[in-house]
Amino acid sequence: QVQLVESGGGLVQPGGSLRLSCAASGFTFSSYSMRWYRHAPGKERELVATINNSGVITTYADFVKGRFTISRDNAKKTVYLQMNSLKPEDTAVYYCNTRPWVGANYWGQGTQVTVSS
Repeated sequence: QVQLVESGGGLVQPGGSLRLSCAASGFTFSSYSMRWYRHAPGKERELVATINNSGVITTYADFVKGRFTISRDNAKKTVYLQMNSLKPEDTAVYYCNTRPWVGANYWGQGTQVTVSS
């Protein structure tokens, strides 16, 4: 059974950094793209970043370009989101996501990121 477990969230001051991790199991991790989304109160869920199966191709939402970096370690079956220069508007629950086969759409439980002084 597919499991995605996020960690690394917390409270950080504006301008600070956090590194989120998402440990995956239950599917052939190295074969599939992975995504990070976020959901802030009162807002729609947003796609933050995507990485292809090999880690060579990454894409980012405009609002995080130059500040966030998505990466993966296929040997550890883990995807990361390095977040730098954090802003209060980055406050949200961050989720990792994968769609390993047709009709499948899996989410982790989320990790809270709060950016506040």
